[in-house]
Amino acid sequence: MNMVHCFLALVAVSLVMVPGFAVTSDSLEVNAGVLSSFPLSIPESTAAKDYLGLNGTGTFTIPQIKANIVIFEIFSMYCPVCQAEAPVVNELNQLIENTSSLKGKVKLIGIGAGNSPFEVEVFRKKYSIQFPIFPDEKLAIQKVISGPIRTPTFVAVKRSDGKRLSVQHSHVGRISPEQFLKEVIAASNRK
Repeated sequence: MNMVHCFLALVAVSLVMVPGFAVTSDSLEVNAGVLSSFPLSIPESTAAKDYLGLNGTGTFTIPQIKANIVIFEIFSMYCPVCQAEAPVVNELNQLIENTSSLKGKVKLIGIGAGNSPFEVEVFRKKYSIQFPIFPDEKLAIQKVISGPIRTPTFVAVKRSDGKRLSVQHSHVGRISPEQFLKEVIAASNRK
């Protein structure tokens, strides 16, 4: 094994050991629980504001999004699985937007755990992300989810009251867009 291979192996092992980069299970501790709200910056883009049903400037919380169900992906631009999964998540977004019974009722957003606005913008452009994604530099999401966040993590929520979110379904790791959406809808109908 040459020095380059040793270095790459060390980097790969390091990423797996860092919270937020390893994928080891397919469910999240908040599955079927209640998730507290956390602030996100209102996007500058008019299209993103329209999609989310927001206006103005400042911050908002997920319960303010005009939708029956909000699916958010927790990702990191440095996560190799998130990078590989980006086209699949774009496919999930297209599936939602092209299904008349879901369009406008189910919204998809991304939250860049530990990522700056610059990093999120680089990720959005590189992977042609068509839904709103937000930086979470200070890991506000980690404060409302017990335990380390693994990326990618997908969480589907409904409003349970003005500030709290009822978790309908969660999944850690890669998804099949059709299967994941079926699971979200089925879980939402049961609750």
